[in-house]
Amino acid sequence: MGTQDIRNYRQVNENLITGGQPSEQQLKDAAAEGFTVIVNLATINPRYSLADEEGLVRSLGMAYNHIPVEWDDPTPGDFAAFEAVMSQLGGAKTLIHCAANFRVTAFYALYALKNLGWSEAKADTFMDSIWSGSNYPVWQRFIEQMKATILAAPPASETSAGEQGPSNS
Repeated sequence: MGTQDIRNYRQVNENLITGGQPSEQQLKDAAAEGFTVIVNLATINPRYSLADEEGLVRSLGMAYNHIPVEWDDPTPGDFAAFEAVMSQLGGAKTLIHCAANFRVTAFYALYALKNLGWSEAKADTFMDSIWSGSNYPVWQRFIEQMKATILAAPPASETSAGEQGPSNS
């Protein structure tokens, strides 16, 4: 077992992966694989969440960031909080997760569109790797509104991280 076994695993680049809720063993694997930061966008739900993910992550020597994005009500404020965390990561090896990698692929694609020089097509391709065939009108509206806001703003400076596209390893 390893991080590649996390539900809906996606590798963005050598320092960033996304996925659904990792198990305790997968978080231990993440630490063993050199990950130093965990970002969790899921709300705490006993059916899906670990009993004490933050405690486990910190006991493994990794930083833990929790931005609980309500499934039925994603907000621009949630995205701003995500953007703030992402802007502080530097080159830290990071695992970003939620329950099934829907929230994460949406937020990361929007972040990369705004901050990493990704084209709209590249961001859509990354999201579609998880979202294709799904029908969540609240999220469709949120994504379209955020894209419209991002695309109307002056472009952010491109970084070397923006040159790396997603891969499905």
